Amino acid sequence: MPDHPDRQAEYLENRLRKRDRHLRKWARRESVECYRVYNRDIPEIPLTVDRYGTYALVSLFERPYEKPEEEERSWLDRMCSVVSRTLEIPEDAVFRKMRRRQRGNRQYERISRQGRTAVVREGGLRFLVNLSDYLDTGLFLDHRITRSLVRDEARDRRVLNLFCYTGSFSVYAAAGGAASVDSVDLSKTYLAWAERNLDLNGFRGGSYPLINKDVLEFLVSSRSAGRRWDLIILDPPTFSNSKRMNGSLDIRRDWSDLAELCLETLSPEGVLYFSTNSRSFRFDETRLPGAVLKDLTKATTPPDFEGSRPHRCWRLESASPESGR
Repeated sequence: MPDHPDRQAEYLENRLRKRDRHLRKWARRESVECYRVYNRDIPEIPLTVDRYGTYALVSLFERPYEKPEEEERSWLDRMCSVVSRTLEIPEDAVFRKMRRRQRGNRQYERISRQGRTAVVREGGLRFLVNLSDYLDTGLFLDHRITRSLVRDEARDRRVLNLFCYTGSFSVYAAAGGAASVDSVDLSKTYLAWAERNLDLNGFRGGSYPLINKDVLEFLVSSRSAGRRWDLIILDPPTFSNSKRMNGSLDIRRDWSDLAELCLETLSPEGVLYFSTNSRSFRFDETRLPGAVLKDLTKATTPPDFEGSRPHRCWRLESASPESGR
């Protein structure tokens, strides 16, 4: 295995060239402009490399041993030069991130104010990504297939997108002909971003409300009011302790309460998509006795993430007598 920067650079270049040649053909066929080229394939090179059209994002994951920060940054600069040369992307269009173990809301906190954004395409739709200011760009590439499933099922349905983040699921639902799309998030910043993404695709007006509220409170009040949706997307963060929340959210502890509330606000023939990227999450179907469920993890893992498990995903329907199941 490579252990010297020169050898590591050579190994990375060979791997990138092979993967990008293969994935570029697939991406062209699928109208995909953003995809993962390298995913920590070589243990001694703990990077992910994502292509966003004419840009690239290189993320270095925290190593299990101490390394001087200056040495680490110098090494990352070297690897970014390899990415630039191999993928034929200018060096000033290659962005770099240092990803450490997630603590609290760090994944969603602003880390820079450069404001380097771009509009990228996926599935015939347009999305604003921020390449510089957050650990994540605003478009989770691993949920590309899940978004397509939502679009395929959305026609004439009332859709609810919880923890909507930047609204990519909302855009897909609207593009699928949804009767309405409600997008809920506690962050005004991300709701404004979601509004921009909807607007980029021509979706404006009262059919696409953006709701600034705690998701748990929203679901409880919706249940009390007898509100119903035909399609619900529940893709929560692993952990959140926002100052605007009552308490904290830990998906490993709270997932079944959230899912149960969603099931109670589904229409009789409704569908709930639940997903998480928590690696320590344990799904216990006995905690949802009133549900018919199907594990879609494998089916929703796209080709550029093969060999990894970027998320887990389930399709749930109510098993209540009202639904006829």
